[in-house]
Amino acid sequence: MTRADLPPPPPQAGAYRPAVIVGNMAYLSGFGPRDAAGGPLRGMVGRDLDLEAARAAARNVGLSILSVLQETLGDLGRVAQIVRITGMVYAVPDFTEHPKVIDGCSQLLLDVLGERGAHARMAYGVASLPNGSPVAIDCFCQIRPRGPAPAGRSWRPSSRS
Repeated sequence: MTRADLPPPPPQAGAYRPAVIVGNMAYLSGFGPRDAAGGPLRGMVGRDLDLEAARAAARNVGLSILSVLQETLGDLGRVAQIVRITGMVYAVPDFTEHPKVIDGCSQLLLDVLGERGAHARMAYGVASLPNGSPVAIDCFCQIRPRGPAPAGRSWRPSSRS
C-alpha cells in the first residue's frame, strides 16, 4: 500500500471536524464505509451483508481513518500509536460477531502501521447508523510532534501479514 492507495478523506457532513488535535492526541470522528463512487455504503449486517462483506466495509473505514490522519498530520509517520477504536455494527438482532466485523479495520491498521497500529477496542451492535451504514468507527491516537519520523517508523506498511 502506498499513499496513492488511500482514498480522499470522507466529506464532512455536519457541524463537526473530522479530526481534532489536543496536545499529543488526535481524536477522529466516526466514519462509515463508502462505495466505489464515494457515496455512503448502506446495508444491515446479517440481512444485506454477510460477515466477509461487513469486514470489508470495516476495512474500508480503516482506509478513511488513515486518509484523515494523513490529511490532518501531513505524514502517517507522525502516528505514534493508535490508542483505541470504537466500532459500531448495524446488524440484525441475533447477530453476535461484531468483533469479527471490526477486525477488518483493526487488521488494516496493524498491516499499515505495524505495532503502532495495535490498539484497544470496543465493538458493539446498534439499531441504526447514519446513512444506513453497516459500520461506523472512530479512532483516538497518540501523535508525534512535527518533524521526521524516527528510523523505522515511516508510514509504509509493516512486514506483518
